[in-house]
Amino acid sequence: MMKRLVFLFMLMACIDVQAQEPIEIDDALDARDLFLKQLTYFIDTTNALSFSRISSSEFSNRFRQHASYQNKDFMINTAYWIRFPIRHTTATQKLWLLEFYDQTIDHIEAYTPDDKGNYQRLQLGDSQPFTERLFRHKNFEILLDVKADTVLYYYFKVQSGEFADIRIAFRSVDHFVYYALNEYFLFGTFYGMIIIIALYNFLVFLAIREIKNIYYIFYILSVAAYALSLDGIGFQYLWPNHPEWNDYAVGITIYSVILWGLIFTRRFLSTRGNAPRFDLALKWMIVARTVFFVLELFFLQYLLTYRNIEIIPLSLIFVSGIYVWYRGYRPARFFVIAYGILFAGFFVRSLVYFNVLPLTTRSHYSLHFSFVIEMLFLTFALGDRIRILKRMRDRATKRILHQNEVNMQLKDKVNRELEQKVQERTIEINQKNIELEESNHKLERQAREINQINSILDLDNWKLKNSIKEVLNERLLEKVMDYTQFQTLYPDTLSCHRFLENLKWEQAFHCRKCGNEKYFDGAQKFARRCTRCGYNESITAFTIFHSIKFPIEKAFYIAYLVVTGKKEYTLESLATQLDLRVNTVWGFKHKVSERIQVLEGKGNRPHASRWHDVILIHEHHKFPKSSSNQESSKPEKIS
Repeated sequence: MMKRLVFLFMLMACIDVQAQEPIEIDDALDARDLFLKQLTYFIDTTNALSFSRISSSEFSNRFRQHASYQNKDFMINTAYWIRFPIRHTTATQKLWLLEFYDQTIDHIEAYTPDDKGNYQRLQLGDSQPFTERLFRHKNFEILLDVKADTVLYYYFKVQSGEFADIRIAFRSVDHFVYYALNEYFLFGTFYGMIIIIALYNFLVFLAIREIKNIYYIFYILSVAAYALSLDGIGFQYLWPNHPEWNDYAVGITIYSVILWGLIFTRRFLSTRGNAPRFDLALKWMIVARTVFFVLELFFLQYLLTYRNIEIIPLSLIFVSGIYVWYRGYRPARFFVIAYGILFAGFFVRSLVYFNVLPLTTRSHYSLHFSFVIEMLFLTFALGDRIRILKRMRDRATKRILHQNEVNMQLKDKVNRELEQKVQERTIEINQKNIELEESNHKLERQAREINQINSILDLDNWKLKNSIKEVLNERLLEKVMDYTQFQTLYPDTLSCHRFLENLKWEQAFHCRKCGNEKYFDGAQKFARRCTRCGYNESITAFTIFHSIKFPIEKAFYIAYLVVTGKKEYTLESLATQLDLRVNTVWGFKHKVSERIQVLEGKGNRPHASRWHDVILIHEHHKFPKSSSNQESSKPEKIS
């Protein structure tokens, strides 16, 4: 029996060692912060235990303290049951509350007892609408309203889909109000600085019109959105009735921060010219981070809050800035300092996460401080770049002004030399002008003599041409001309068309539709269109050359041979000479022969000297006389 009592006392001693001492309410101490490793808790891996089971006596010895707990040991989507004992007293003059710092915890079920030991269930967490909270504060608070000298146990079930910093603050309401006002004042200062920096850069953009200022504005606004999502301020003021946005806000805003940071880095550092390899790496990083964002947004949503991967693009940005600065790009120095400070903020947060540094207000908001300092230095970098560009512009302006002065001096010197040269040249030109006047008189006399000689030569040429034509016409009557000789009279299509124009319309133009004599140029060359009815008559219409498919000058020669009746050429030799097919030559000769037969039937046998009488076809078209025929024998040409 004695052994059993000893064993029971030892077991109770062990249980007491594992149990958490009740928190004493003391008006002299306004606040105490307790980390998870200082609390007694039980991990429900099944997520199936109810509060009645947890609060039963059989579970009282299963709540333990884990002094070796670290943040990396937190298990997501697992229920943490926390038992928090408080020794109440009626002597206190203050109101007290419990507060959970981490506003990103998804679910908190709080079971608060009353004086009689009955428990009331409260639902907290960022999965609940913000308007349902007792205190309109970004954190989760539970008011303690017990006026009795007793020890009560408060139970909390904490469950989150991402890392949760489980800390419970026990503090008075007075201290909470003071702390909350200071915290919101700092938040207002932080976001106010972001807005001021954004407006400043927008005004700079309006002044200098450089797109990098717009990229920087997007970057710092993304930082503000990320901080709003991380602090719970966005949930409180922007989407209080849509808690589902809390699952996406952090992931989307951190992607926006990285995206605009990469774009701004490329533009500010001018990596395309200063560091082409880093420029290519930044482009691929933008693509890779975008693909990863799409995957985590639609397929791997549990990775939206995974922020350790952002060290890769931030490292690339930092190394790119160092390289461009090393290459001599002076505006990059503030850029490197800015991202160095941001790296320091991330590094401090990582040390806090791994419990290397203690969690304090400064360490908790180290990333906010680093963001503010980074934005200030990036603004200095943009201003420094403008200052460097202005200094370079001023130096260039001075060089231009100096060069203009040199140019003006050189211009004056050249003008003086030119004036002297002009005076000398004017004297020479006056002498030359006198000589030119004398030469002009001589040239005028010679020109008159040359004109007289040219007149005599023109007369001789005209007589010679007429003689040649007479000789050729006589040869037309005497014997057959070969094709080479015939081409002297009708060398090309143009000469044939001019001949047809004189032949058809030598007397007057008469429309074959309405008899009108007025016309203007038709659709084809040498064609004529009636001004009244619009009838268009081509140059070959109503001639034996209408619709032929070979050069008209060759058709002229065939018609000439047929009319003169010379038979020195066979069809084959004529076709060879004219470079035509035999059937083509035969067909056109037959057409001319039929025309001659028609004229002979009417008693109009064409003479060899009038071989072109067979060309026109008049007999099927009669047109009436019009008043214009009596007034004028020549038609009026309308241009």
